[in-house]
Amino acid sequence: MVELIKEAIGIGWPVFLLLIGLLLYMQASASDPEQKKAVTFKTMIGMLCALLVFIAIANYKNNFYGESRLLPVSLVMITVMAFIMGLYFPNIGALMKIGGFMFFVAAALSGYGNWLPQVEGGFPPPEVKLDFQSMSAQQLGDEGEKIIFGGIGASKTQGAIGKGQCPLCHGFQQGFLSERAPNLYGIPDRAAERLKEPNYHMNDPASRPSVQKEAFEGSGTATNGQEYIAESHACPSCYVVPGFGVKGSNDGESPMPTIHKPPISLNLGELAAVDTWMYVREGKDAPAYEDIVASYEKFIPEKDRPAEGGEEEAGPGGSLLADGSEPIDKLFMKAGCPGCHTVPGIEGATGKVGPVLFEGSNAPNRIKDPGYKGKAKSVKEYITESILDPNLYVVKDYPPDQMPKDFGVKLSAGAVNKIVDYLSQLKEGQPLPPKE
Repeated sequence: MVELIKEAIGIGWPVFLLLIGLLLYMQASASDPEQKKAVTFKTMIGMLCALLVFIAIANYKNNFYGESRLLPVSLVMITVMAFIMGLYFPNIGALMKIGGFMFFVAAALSGYGNWLPQVEGGFPPPEVKLDFQSMSAQQLGDEGEKIIFGGIGASKTQGAIGKGQCPLCHGFQQGFLSERAPNLYGIPDRAAERLKEPNYHMNDPASRPSVQKEAFEGSGTATNGQEYIAESHACPSCYVVPGFGVKGSNDGESPMPTIHKPPISLNLGELAAVDTWMYVREGKDAPAYEDIVASYEKFIPEKDRPAEGGEEEAGPGGSLLADGSEPIDKLFMKAGCPGCHTVPGIEGATGKVGPVLFEGSNAPNRIKDPGYKGKAKSVKEYITESILDPNLYVVKDYPPDQMPKDFGVKLSAGAVNKIVDYLSQLKEGQPLPPKE
């Protein structure tokens, strides 16, 4: 506030000098002490009102291009100024009060608009081609950190999630207790030890107790630590770390999606970048880029490998995932919903980390739940609220802080509305809605 006052004085000092000069002139012209007091009082009121106006200008100037929600404060200050002027200057009182009321209404509407979750419009994002093969290990690791957490250095930010969506389930910090998937700190050393565990069956994949024996017929199993990491990404259910299987599967099925397929769809270069980061962040020498790619080629047949190119989508606060123009199937995939949720009617949307999205049936019951603290009154309002503020109500038996909180900036309003419209029509035991 002190800085704003300083800036306001810096902007409006000519006006303040003019008012002081006017005060001195009118005092010299006043004929009695009472008149001098009245002149002084009204001049001070005028200076206060001028200060409010210039603070409002300084606040507007400082916050116009940022993400602050303080812009309506400027309108509030001008409203206060108008009512003060109307109170102490009867000659212009009616005009000031009318103006003050208009500014009050504008401030209320602006404040409400700033309070609402913001979504970005849908301009096609620029394409950035990355040449992973020519990068140093550190550069490749930086790209891996961006893929996992959304930015370089973001691994230290709680709740940061990138295209890979790994932090939704995995922990990455030493000593962090992961409840839904193994903590990946120390995986460069631990990976080779997994091959020795009884249920891994390195030489006899057919003996595995898991629902999937091999990544594809004839692929075999991993023979070293890096191949184990690659197999875990390409075929999460080939071997499930004890305690982290789907509930009721006796650790025979993993809840983790295959990350080279939709909705995540990391290509070989991106997978190499992710793995390299897990080595370099612990100060270890990462395998060569070619060796990491070869480890994935062992478990991902050529027909299933996503196109290379390392395209990244740029947008405010990360990437704009979808603008709403996509078919509903592709929209769900781009938003990443199938990585955690089963979405009836959407091919490949079989995630088991979050609830099944029969929201037409689920939403009315959740709104009636005594633990519900949101403001939704309808199914569509509840779904919108769940997308934009997922921690407002957490479904029983599912932990908080798992769903990304930035869909308000990563999905356009059109994309959110399209998702909401589809989910609101999903009712358990009833026909699926058309996919428009």
